[in-house]
Amino acid sequence: MKQRAPLTLAAVTAALAALTGIAALTAPAADGKTGDGKAAAAARMPVERSLLVCPGPSSSDIAETTYTSFTPGAPAGEGKGSARLLGATKDAKPVLEAKEPGKPVGATANGADAPALTGSADGALAPGWTAQLTTKVSVGRARGLLGVGCTAPGTDFWFPAVSTAKGREDYVHLTNPDDAAAIVDIKLFGPDGLAKPEGGASENIRVDPKSTKTVLLSSLVPAAQLADATAHVTTRAGRVGASVQVAEEGVGADWLPASTDPAGSLVLPGIPADAASVRLVAFVPGEEDADLKVRLAAPGGAISPAGSEQLHVKAGMTAVLDLKDLTRGEPGSLLLGPVDAKKAAPVVAAVRVVRGSGAKQELGFVPAAGPVGTRATVADNRPDENTTLLSLTAPAADAKVKVTASPGTGGGEPASQEVTVKAGTTQTLSLAPAGGKGSYALTVETLSGGPVHAARTLSLPAEGIAMFTVQTLSDDHSTVAVPRAAQDLSVLTR
Repeated sequence: MKQRAPLTLAAVTAALAALTGIAALTAPAADGKTGDGKAAAAARMPVERSLLVCPGPSSSDIAETTYTSFTPGAPAGEGKGSARLLGATKDAKPVLEAKEPGKPVGATANGADAPALTGSADGALAPGWTAQLTTKVSVGRARGLLGVGCTAPGTDFWFPAVSTAKGREDYVHLTNPDDAAAIVDIKLFGPDGLAKPEGGASENIRVDPKSTKTVLLSSLVPAAQLADATAHVTTRAGRVGASVQVAEEGVGADWLPASTDPAGSLVLPGIPADAASVRLVAFVPGEEDADLKVRLAAPGGAISPAGSEQLHVKAGMTAVLDLKDLTRGEPGSLLLGPVDAKKAAPVVAAVRVVRGSGAKQELGFVPAAGPVGTRATVADNRPDENTTLLSLTAPAADAKVKVTASPGTGGGEPASQEVTVKAGTTQTLSLAPAGGKGSYALTVETLSGGPVHAARTLSLPAEGIAMFTVQTLSDDHSTVAVPRAAQDLSVLTR
C-alpha cells in the first residue's frame, strides 16, 4: 500500500493563502460588513413550524360552526408540508387537514359538542398558517354571529371591555396544547382598580394537558358588578390559548380577542359604518396615568369626535368613553395616542360595538391591533354580496398594499387588487375570488409606506338582525431572522 507524501510547510502555506483569498472575496468582515464596506443584512428564512389554538365554539345545541384553515402561497409549490387541527384532547382525530398552500380547507360542526382545537403546521404549510372559527346561533341568550381567529399559545393576555354585570356572561376560554399542565392567574380591574377575588378563585387555575377550561368571570368576584372591566390572564407555568366569549342578554354574542401588547399609541380598525353604539374601554397596566387623544380615521381623513376628544386613564384602573354612533354612516377606525408625546404611558384598549336597535341588536368587539406588517391573512370570508368588508387604516403615513382573495373551499380563481391608503384614513373594499364557492381567505401585503392596520367585518343577517363579527389582522411572522455565520480561518492552524 502506498503511503501519502507528507505535506511540506510550503504546501500548507499555499493552501492557506488560497483559502484566505477566497474568504476575503466572499465572507463578511468581522464587524458584520461585506467586502465593499456595506453592512451584511440579516438573512430571513420561512418558519418551519406553526402552532395554533382555537377555543370551543359554543354551548348552544343549535350552534352552527365553520372551521377554515389556510396558508398563503402558490399551490403545488416546492416543498411538502402538513397542517391540521384536532380536538384539544389526547388521541383526538383531525377535524380538518390541509395538503398544500394557496387552497383553504373547511369543516363544519353542529351543536354544543364541537371541541376546542389545537394544531400545528410544518414545512411549506407553516409560514403564515391561519385558522378561523365562525359560529352562528339563531336564537337564545347567546344569539349572534361569533367569530374568532385561532391564535398561537402564549403566557400573557389583556382583555379590556369584559364585564361581570347582570345580564352579561363573559367566559374566559383557556386551552392548553402541551403535554404538561398549565397554571393560570386571572386578575380583574374595574374603574376603582383591582377587584378582590373571593377565596383566591382567580389564582392557580389548572388547565390539564391537551385540554380546555372555561372560567366565568363573574364567579371570580361575585360581590362586584363591573359594567366595564379589564381582565389580565397570565400563566405561572406552561402556556395557553386565551379568548373571551361574551353573551349579553337582549343584545347578542361574540368573541373578544386579546388586545395587542400595551403601547403608547393604538389603532382599533374596522368599526362598522352603521354602528349604533361604540363604547371605548381602556386600561393602563403601568404606574403612570395616561391622557389619550381620540381620533376617528374616516375615509376622508382623521377627525376628533366632538365632546370626546380626550380620555384620562388612571394607572391600574379601567376607563370608559361612550362614543355613541361615532361613525355616522361611514366606516372608520379609532386612533389613540398620547396628548403629550413626552408622557406616553402604555395602554391596552378595545371597543364594544352594537348594530341595530331594540330586539334586533347585535354585539361585536374590536380590540387594539398591531399592523399587518409584511403580510397578514384572515380566513373564512364569504363570497355573497355585502357579506365581507375589509377595512385598511394608515395612521401615520401613506401606504400601498396588495389584497389577494384566495380560491374558495369549493373552487374559484384567486383575485388581487392594489390599494393606496392615505395617512389618517380608513379605506374599505370587498374582494372575492372569481367564481368562488365556499369560504375563502384574504391576504394583505404591505408594498410601501405604512404601517397599515386592517380588520375584516363578516355580516350574515338573519331574521332582520344585522348579525356580524369583526376580526383584526396582524403580521403572520412567517419568516424569522437567521444569524449569519462568519468563517474562522484560525481553525486551519490549530
